[in-house]
Amino acid sequence: MPSPSKTVLSVVVPVYGCAGCLLELQQRLTKVLKTVTPQYEIIYVEDRGNDDSWEFLKRIAKKDKKVKAYRLSRNFGQHAAVTAGLFHSQGRWTVVMDCDLQDPPEDIPRLYRKALEGFDIVLMKRKNKKLSIFRRTAAAIYFKFINSFTTEHLNGVYGSFSILSQKVKHSFLRLNDVNRHYLFILRWLGFKTAYLEYEHGERFAGKSSYSLKSLLTHGFNGVFFQTTVLLRWIVYVGFVVSLLGWLSAFYILYLYYFYSIQPGWTSLAILTLIIGGFIIISTGITGLYIGKIFDQVKKRPLYVIDQVIERGKLIE
Repeated sequence: MPSPSKTVLSVVVPVYGCAGCLLELQQRLTKVLKTVTPQYEIIYVEDRGNDDSWEFLKRIAKKDKKVKAYRLSRNFGQHAAVTAGLFHSQGRWTVVMDCDLQDPPEDIPRLYRKALEGFDIVLMKRKNKKLSIFRRTAAAIYFKFINSFTTEHLNGVYGSFSILSQKVKHSFLRLNDVNRHYLFILRWLGFKTAYLEYEHGERFAGKSSYSLKSLLTHGFNGVFFQTTVLLRWIVYVGFVVSLLGWLSAFYILYLYYFYSIQPGWTSLAILTLIIGGFIIISTGITGLYIGKIFDQVKKRPLYVIDQVIERGKLIE
């Protein structure tokens, strides 16, 4: 863990596909943070995107010594990048935000003031989320689905825009989950939490790096690997299928003895397909959990850093 410092406020920004936003983001962040405290730092974690984000970050970090820039060795994902940023942050308070300026830096003072009222976590709630109808509908379905499997009751109006106290940050970093979700971990940690509303802005430049495939993958991991409720559901469904099988057997015996009706191949085929399909699905889901356990027990690092810029100097 980094040693304590006099830094009051750290801002952690995971960067992926945001080359066109970085200069504007840096300018607005610097302007805002100077009004909050002179003892601040900005930490960019470049998650190995396919654009020129790292070149922009090198220019920014070499010009402003309050900026630290880290480039991961490959794309590890947003949540790993956030973890890397939190690990290297030294502030008594740490803000986490996206790089596309949909999270306005001008709201950071509000976050900070709210935290100083005695809260360890302050989450920002989007009032008007600027997404397409398809993305809004998909998000609503996803969160309704995931909430049916968990007790966390997550809502799509919350994103990564938040502020954490130092003890929350240290507690967050103690968790070594390979399949991690920023909000899930914060909910699990507990601590005193407050909520603020803000206007979700338009993306300053470019387009979202989350394709339909990546959104489905993200949602799949969120539903299946942040909770074991699904495994219990498989057991419940197994009991229901078994009960239906016994009822069908008694019904067929009833027809056979009282109406002399021979059981047909159709009913047998249907029962075989239902039970066989359930066995294949349940075995597959269990196998996925076992695969995730295998990933976890290997104890590989959550991320690997390739290049670092601190105090204006590039370290390779």
